[in-house]
Amino acid sequence: MLSTLRIKNLALAADVTLELAAGFNAITGETGAGKSIIIGALNLVLGERADRTLIRSGCDSCVVEAGFDVTDLRAPLAEYLEQNGLEPCDQNQLILKRVFTAAGANRQFVNGSPTTLAVLSAIGQWLVDIHGPHEHQSLLQTASQLAILDAYGGLEERRETFAALVRRRADLEAQKAALVVDERTYAQQLDLLRFQVNEIDAARLQADEEAQLDQDFRRASNAARLLELSQTALNLVNADESSLLIQAGALGRALQELARLDSNANSMLALHEQMTAHLRELQSELSRYADRIDLDPARLSELESRINVITGLKRKYGAHIAEVLAFGEQARHQLDQLEKREVELERIQGELERLDLDLERAGKDLSTRRRGIIPKLVKAATKELADLGFKQSTFEVSITTESDLAQFKSTIPSSGLDQAEFEFAPNIGEPTRPLRAIASSGELARVMLALKTVLAAEDRVPVLVFDEVDANIGGETARIVGRKMRQIGHQRQVLCITHLAPVAVGANAHYRVNKLVKDGRTISEIHRLTQIEQITELARMLGGQSDAARKHAEAMLKTASN
Repeated sequence: MLSTLRIKNLALAADVTLELAAGFNAITGETGAGKSIIIGALNLVLGERADRTLIRSGCDSCVVEAGFDVTDLRAPLAEYLEQNGLEPCDQNQLILKRVFTAAGANRQFVNGSPTTLAVLSAIGQWLVDIHGPHEHQSLLQTASQLAILDAYGGLEERRETFAALVRRRADLEAQKAALVVDERTYAQQLDLLRFQVNEIDAARLQADEEAQLDQDFRRASNAARLLELSQTALNLVNADESSLLIQAGALGRALQELARLDSNANSMLALHEQMTAHLRELQSELSRYADRIDLDPARLSELESRINVITGLKRKYGAHIAEVLAFGEQARHQLDQLEKREVELERIQGELERLDLDLERAGKDLSTRRRGIIPKLVKAATKELADLGFKQSTFEVSITTESDLAQFKSTIPSSGLDQAEFEFAPNIGEPTRPLRAIASSGELARVMLALKTVLAAEDRVPVLVFDEVDANIGGETARIVGRKMRQIGHQRQVLCITHLAPVAVGANAHYRVNKLVKDGRTISEIHRLTQIEQITELARMLGGQSDAARKHAEAMLKTASN
């Protein structure tokens, strides 16, 4: 649901923050007070084109920010955010922000991350439907109408089965395209892959050899210095009369005489013996170390050559030996496929033919079931339309099916072999026309309301906005419109801009837009009404603040709450 909407410097809105409730939200106010600013702000934050003439006079920029609670959103939002490098939602709160300036700069953000207008628009399609004289209406798109038909009939699982077959077919077509090349390109690919596989194989790489190789190279390149240092150390231990072992011997004799004269010195004599043993062990280790030092220039050249081979392979095929080996395995697999091209093509073609049969069966089954659902949807929609004042209207769902998969050329739609179109005629004798061709925004809004009522449980868009739904209606029809708004509000959040009290009275939350002058400037403000304020506003909408109008408003409010 839409939790908050902040509008800054848009038309008459200097800085307005609207906190919305769940269920049915009614927005009312005098004509010209600025109710349409809410629709304009929503359109902007949902990715519609910015009209810079709407920036408040005297201001350089306009900002619209919307906060959505996406706890129950049925769209794959988390995956989409991750795929587009955007921050995830914190505690299921999605924050959309749009900034545009008079100079032409246009920026948009999702959870604080900068993004493109296309991404903002794509996310917006999952969040809000606006019904009225506006463009942001998913139900006008034939693809959405087909998805709604499937949801109404519980066909989503069969639809996904068909989509999985389409994805598998696309994968096989890609494999086939990689194999079907001209002979010259085929020969070039073979030569390149063979060279890559042979070059990597010839190196006989070991995944863990680099560390040992580096250590051996450092020792070999410093062999002369290592030998010099080890020999110097060995001489200091035991080479002449000043060496450590000779000095230790003299020290030992002195300690022995000291211990002979005083037994308390025995502990020092024991320490001396340990020291002497360690010196002799050090002498042995130094001797063995010096013997192992290899001054062979050929060994150094061999190690250097090996390092150069590995460095060259990493430069071509990966940053680490493991990546080079993985590249080699992939190249070997591709080479094996190309060398067995005819066999592989035959296998792929056979699987494609079997898949096409499966697709045809699944597509026909889906089409048959869709056609069986249409009468039920038409009947339910027609009943709702009659309630909304279209007593003699006609609602139809036309569906066309492409039975020949080849006619789809390169791409088979994942939705199946059908195209659906919702059509409507408000009066007897008129031909039905697609919903997008309905000229009257009021008529369109009421058709949408009827469909939303029928599809309330299946529709995936959580926020519905209705503007001008009350155009050219009144009396009982207006009361029914309000009742249906409240009914949809049990499962979706509804925002309705209305001039009719019978529509507004059923709202879970009622907001009024006021136009006033502050500091010499005209501004629009909006706030949620208390029950007393709501009675006053309903009375105004009924024609005034007379006792009769207020009593009428109180009665309507009492009836709506029961």
